Amino acid sequence: MLKKDLRLKYSRLRNSITPTLLGQQSIAIANSILQLPIWENQYFHIFLPIEKKTEIDTEGIISILLGYDKNVIVPKVISNTELEHYLLTDNTKFITNSLNIPEPVDGITVPPNKLDVVFIPLLAFDKFGNRIGYGKGYYDRFLSKCKAGVVKIGLSLFEPEDLIQDISPTDIPLDYCVTPAKTYTF
Repeated sequence: MLKKDLRLKYSRLRNSITPTLLGQQSIAIANSILQLPIWENQYFHIFLPIEKKTEIDTEGIISILLGYDKNVIVPKVISNTELEHYLLTDNTKFITNSLNIPEPVDGITVPPNKLDVVFIPLLAFDKFGNRIGYGKGYYDRFLSKCKAGVVKIGLSLFEPEDLIQDISPTDIPLDYCVTPAKTYTF
């Protein structure tokens, strides 16, 4: 399928998920992450969910990371094309921006080339590790600035499509994608 068709399909599917089911699926995803070979790393970047878009609740994953004494980094939209990245601390204060994304007000910035693992939001992915988001390209631009070998983990409420037909050269594929039912390795 084409990206535009997949965005429509998966936006509709997400809208049909109840808050109870979303909570259960988010916990299943968080528990599956414990099985990934990522725990020797120190710097973990994770998104905060857009609740109005029924995104995976990442609070459980953040709790696990903090429990393992990992450095947790969260993004902030700073322009129409760029993200900035902040260390999550006990003093981090959040606001919801105009895109309904919770983000840190300020804090200690962390450069992308310091990150070891990035958890990536997505609408859909395919059996080859290609992903699509909302079409703004924030994560592809951000991932292109990360160090070689950064582990890219998609989080999806749904299983993969066979193929996303219109992948572009700037689209950066995943290393793993975790769903409530299975973890995919690419």
